[in-house]
Amino acid sequence: MKKTELQLNIISAEKNLFSGAVSSVTMPGVSGSFGVYPDHAPLISPLKEGQIVYAEGGSEKTLDVKGGIAEVNNGVVTVCVI
Repeated sequence: MKKTELQLNIISAEKNLFSGAVSSVTMPGVSGSFGVYPDHAPLISPLKEGQIVYAEGGSEKTLDVKGGIAEVNNGVVTVCVI
């Protein structure tokens, strides 16, 4: 993985929804939408209903979620969604 990318893992109770390298990800935090980019500071945030938007291979993809929790640590973004 390049320093210009993040490892994004999106999982639900039923299955792995996405796992791959992305250049950015935007998530619907309970205090407002926020973006995560390479070299982002560590954080844990609850998510509300909305869309996760991520840039993979030059194209933008979206995933509708009802809520969840996100963790960012050392270039890895792990999102557990409902």
